[in-house]
Amino acid sequence: MPLAMNREVFITCAVTGSGGTQDKSPHVPRSPAQIAESAIAAAKAGAAIVHCHVRDPETGKPSRDPALYREVTERIRDSATDVVLNLTAGMGGDMVFGPVESPLPLNPRGTDMGGATNRMEHIADCLPEICTLDCGTMNFAEADYVMTNTPGMLRAMGGMMTELGVKPEIEAFDTGHLWFAKQLVTEGVLTSPALVQLCMGVPWGAPDDLNTFMAMVNNVPSDWNWSAFSIGRNQMAYAAAAVLAGGNVRVGLEDNIWLDKGVLATNAQLVERAVDIIERMGARVIGPEEVRKKLGLTKRAPRAR
Repeated sequence: MPLAMNREVFITCAVTGSGGTQDKSPHVPRSPAQIAESAIAAAKAGAAIVHCHVRDPETGKPSRDPALYREVTERIRDSATDVVLNLTAGMGGDMVFGPVESPLPLNPRGTDMGGATNRMEHIADCLPEICTLDCGTMNFAEADYVMTNTPGMLRAMGGMMTELGVKPEIEAFDTGHLWFAKQLVTEGVLTSPALVQLCMGVPWGAPDDLNTFMAMVNNVPSDWNWSAFSIGRNQMAYAAAAVLAGGNVRVGLEDNIWLDKGVLATNAQLVERAVDIIERMGARVIGPEEVRKKLGLTKRAPRAR
């Protein structure tokens, strides 16, 4: 496929994630107030979309507590800063096996498996404009950890997202995830044009070399919208690569905590760096209202309690 540079680019900021970065940088937000504050700062710096996980406010460990999501959502919506809210729905599929000679029972430390309705509880409550759908099962870097998303689970969760009117952002960590995403659209579980996030360099998914990246890009249907990111030191290089290949950009502390060698970043600083790269390439960074029109999003308040 010939390259067609994107001239109208939106930036997603992945604010905190669920990785073990909470003790590696003081800028990784933990509490709902900190997460919302960092998201708002990222929006003011140029992010049209903020992608949010929540953490235990005391320990910083990842959480699925709906009350924490509700607080983050309300704090962002009550602010004077307009931004598209994207909540993760990727939690609740964590399996940690026992030793290789006796993998069962599962290790309770780290295992967190929920049913489809349970995993979607905070989405139904908060009604963000976008939520993520991790479109496959994958070995992560940890020796015995598997991110589990079966075809049946994905059909159920994807159908719930469509029913709620929340736009799924398909998280694709390898080409097979895109293959299944297209199947979900064919079946009518998801609607077209879909929205995709290409997740590069996450062990053991798609490596972040450019040949693999273009294989991923070439597997996205031409009428779909997509963004891409890589983790760590290649985050900003992939901001440029995504724009050049016709896509949009994701940065943020979920994927990379460094601004420069030895310099810890804030989310706002990472967004500012991405804005500079995009504009120097001759493209324009678009805001939340233009993104809503582009993606067909509906901005809504949370359901009343």
